[in-house]
Amino acid sequence: MITLYHCVSARSLRALWMLEDIGLPYTLRMLPFPPRVLARDYLALNPLGTVPLLIDGDARLTESAAICQYLAERYAPQRLHVAPDDPARAAYLNWLHISDATLTFPQTLVLRYGRLESAARRQPQVVADYARWFLGRLRAVDAALAQQPFLCGERFTAADVAVGYALLLAQYLGLDGQFTPAVQDYWRRLRARDALQRALAAERDAALAQGVDPRPAPESIPG
Repeated sequence: MITLYHCVSARSLRALWMLEDIGLPYTLRMLPFPPRVLARDYLALNPLGTVPLLIDGDARLTESAAICQYLAERYAPQRLHVAPDDPARAAYLNWLHISDATLTFPQTLVLRYGRLESAARRQPQVVADYARWFLGRLRAVDAALAQQPFLCGERFTAADVAVGYALLLAQYLGLDGQFTPAVQDYWRRLRARDALQRALAAERDAALAQGVDPRPAPESIPG
C-alpha cells in the first residue's frame, strides 16, 4: 500500500488530492510542522525533513509535482496523465513544473517574510514584491483558461491538481481576491471537486486521530 507523509495544508496535499482522485488505497501519516524540528525521527526516512514523502514499494518521491506525474502515469494513464504522443503533452509537463518552480516558489517567500519570521526579521518589501511576482505569473494561467476549461484542454489532469494547490495556497495568503475572473472561476470549480473535498476531510480526520493540529493554519503550509 502507498504511504504518504503529510503536514496539514502543505504541498503534500497535491499527492493526497491525487490519491483521492484516482481512488487508490493509502496510509496517511500526519506530521507536526515543521517535521524536521518536531518529528526528528522522520529524518531517517527523508533527510531533508520536508513533506511530501510518498512511498510506493521501492519508489520514494519527495517532490509534489513529480508525485502528481508519477501517480497519474502509473495509476490513471487514461484519465489524469497526458501521453507522450498527445498534442497537449508539452503543455502538461510545462504546467507541472510551473506549479512549483514558478507559482509556489514566490508564495513561500511571502509566507516566510510575512508570517513565519519573527517581527524583527519580517520584510514587508519582500512580501509585496513576491506577491506581485506570483500574481504576474498567474497571467499564464489566465491566458490558458481563456481558451479552454482546464490547463491541458477539455479534460482535468494532474497538472490541474498541481496548479490548483498553488491557488489554494494563494487563498490562505489572502491573494485570491486579486485573481482574474477566469482564474477565480477555475479555482471555484477545482475547489468544488469531490476528490479535493475528500482529501481535505482525510487530512482533518487523520490529523485528529494522530494527535496533530488539524487547523489549516498558514504557518503549516511550506512543508
